[in-house]
Amino acid sequence: MKDARLAAFDLLYSILKDGAYSNIAIDKALCDVSAKDKGLVSNLVYGVIERKITLDFLIDKYLDIKPKPKVKLVLYIGAYQLYFMDKIPSSAAINTSVELAANVGMAYYKKLVNAVLHKIDDNRIDIDEIEDLSVKYSCPTHLINMWKKGYGEENTLKILSAINGRPPVFAIPNTLYLDAEELQYELLNCGIECEIADGAVMINSHFDLNSCKQFENGLFHIQDLSSFKCATALEAKDGDTVLDICSAPGGKAFTIAERMNNTGCVYAFDLHEHRVRLIADGAKRLGITNIKAQVNDALEYNPDIPKCDRILCDVPCSGFGIIRRKPEIRYKELDSVKELPKTQYKILKTSSMYLKDGGRIIYSTCTLNKRENEKVVERFLNENEDFTLVFDKTFYPEANGGDGFYFAVMEKKND
Repeated sequence: MKDARLAAFDLLYSILKDGAYSNIAIDKALCDVSAKDKGLVSNLVYGVIERKITLDFLIDKYLDIKPKPKVKLVLYIGAYQLYFMDKIPSSAAINTSVELAANVGMAYYKKLVNAVLHKIDDNRIDIDEIEDLSVKYSCPTHLINMWKKGYGEENTLKILSAINGRPPVFAIPNTLYLDAEELQYELLNCGIECEIADGAVMINSHFDLNSCKQFENGLFHIQDLSSFKCATALEAKDGDTVLDICSAPGGKAFTIAERMNNTGCVYAFDLHEHRVRLIADGAKRLGITNIKAQVNDALEYNPDIPKCDRILCDVPCSGFGIIRRKPEIRYKELDSVKELPKTQYKILKTSSMYLKDGGRIIYSTCTLNKRENEKVVERFLNENEDFTLVFDKTFYPEANGGDGFYFAVMEKKND
């Protein structure tokens, strides 16, 4: 088994240097780590990515030259433990970092690592007292400025206060078999601490999903609370024909199908076959038979898709609402996502062509960026006069609530 800090180093190196996605990289790598070290590895990897700007502020004042990338990464891991992992003694954080430098071929820099970390430890500052929001919350200035412009100072502070730390996990009861209270009872009985939250069950203790009998038996699926509220806002009824145009991994489709009492039909599409299999496998585990999972390109009109009563158009987005789940997203340059609204609009426009007169369509994203949200909906409504806005909703991430999310409910007029 690989040493925890070395495993964290290797993961961080692949994420920061090669652009690997943190959640995918961690899931693959943890199989080489002992059970007792899995938590430490996850905390170090997610924590360093989250707090990179703050860590730069702490480290750089004690460096006279730009260090080699591997040395800087060792310093990140050491400084993160000093400031954000209270249960690890300072001596352990520093000594293991010096050892780590040697283990990754940077033995020449052991004295530098030791000296810098000692200075950081000896000259502690209160991060909560830092006035620079970028340093305090470890978030790029351009992203903060975008949020201030779009959502105001108060909401921006609300967003920033929730982007670091582990997000809550929500179990969505399979209403074909039980409700939230009954699911809570089932989970409590097997030692999983949990509580009711807006029709879902919030998990408050660590648990292994793959060894949970209630999950294996199809009593629930995992879905963020904001996403769950979006799916329920579709108000799909028994016997409806529903289209979930960008469905994988299928959480919204599962919620919709269950609320339709497994009647009618939910067409759950995705561009890639392996992601379609995720939907089909999830539906099978949950005992849902009214979902048809198929490959489809959301950008192209497909004449084989029937007219639908309800459509969920959850488009690819920048992901600025789920930073706490994928912390590297915060470092995206805004220019890298500026073309997304064109794609999002085209998917919405194409999806709307499948809607029956009098039907309902929801446009949604897991981002907090008005160019991808309100502006896309505004353009669609201006260019499609047969659609009206029922309401729209922006969710800000909450410590014990859902992720940042946006959805707009629209209806097509009857001819």
